[in-house]
Amino acid sequence: MSNVKKIIECVPNFSEGRDLEKIEKIVSPFRGKDGVKLLDYSRDEDHNRLVVTVVGEPEAVKNAVIEAMGVAVEVIDMTKHQGQHPRMGAVDVVPFIPVKNVSMTEAVELAKEVAKEASEKYGLPIFLYEKAATNPTRENLANIRKGEFEGMVDKIKQADWTPDYGPAEIHPTAGTTAVGARMPLVAYNVNLNTNDIEIANKIAKNVRFLNGGLRFCKAIGIELKDRGIVQISMNMTDYTKTALYRAFELIRIEARRYGVSIVGSEIIGLVPMEALIDTAVYYLGVEDFSMEQILESRMME
Repeated sequence: MSNVKKIIECVPNFSEGRDLEKIEKIVSPFRGKDGVKLLDYSRDEDHNRLVVTVVGEPEAVKNAVIEAMGVAVEVIDMTKHQGQHPRMGAVDVVPFIPVKNVSMTEAVELAKEVAKEASEKYGLPIFLYEKAATNPTRENLANIRKGEFEGMVDKIKQADWTPDYGPAEIHPTAGTTAVGARMPLVAYNVNLNTNDIEIANKIAKNVRFLNGGLRFCKAIGIELKDRGIVQISMNMTDYTKTALYRAFELIRIEARRYGVSIVGSEIIGLVPMEALIDTAVYYLGVEDFSMEQILESRMME
């Protein structure tokens, strides 16, 4: 038997960002488990969404994720859910990301195991997406989630949208779920000094790849009503090929057309150091810089 330790990352997104008691219940299965480390969990009240980041041994992570999915199904009622982020289920999306000594093929197999067991255990209809997708139309999560929780009632009954696992009807209170495997992404948001959502939508359209924008960028416009501003909410699906600063600068350029400026940006969850180094190097104009020059990087060798 091989003693090589395998590490996988999982970043499940749950449709609850306001009720702290429910959030703690959902996160609880990731605490105190052998082979599982809870790295981060962040909630957003405007998005009404919880993003959890865990790493660990594949089997241990799988069991913890399935347990947390069960808690979310129990405590979240999607018929009462409201938030700015697109969503279709209590457990909205569960991506697995290879980290160490794990291939993408193994991540896909783990995603399928989780989808199968969770669908049987909780009566959840589950779609496979990204690298685990069973057909090209399901690779892009946005295609699956289009129509959101409310629209999925009819969508899931169509022949083209029969779920990969579970019943061909939504769970009455937990909706539907997408489980998949992918490379690391960065959840990156840029805020604008306007409350006009139409401006945000127009800018997001020009930034995202789907409409001719940046190759590895998905973007939508979102209202942050409590702050009286709007946001370009993005998933940077390959930060090594589309750097964060490119998205930031393109949004700045597009915003000028409307007399609007950037007031800040934020990263949700964890981010690879390289993604931030690339941006720092760009703005500082540093020449011939490499990760080998990062003190912490050398210390971890």
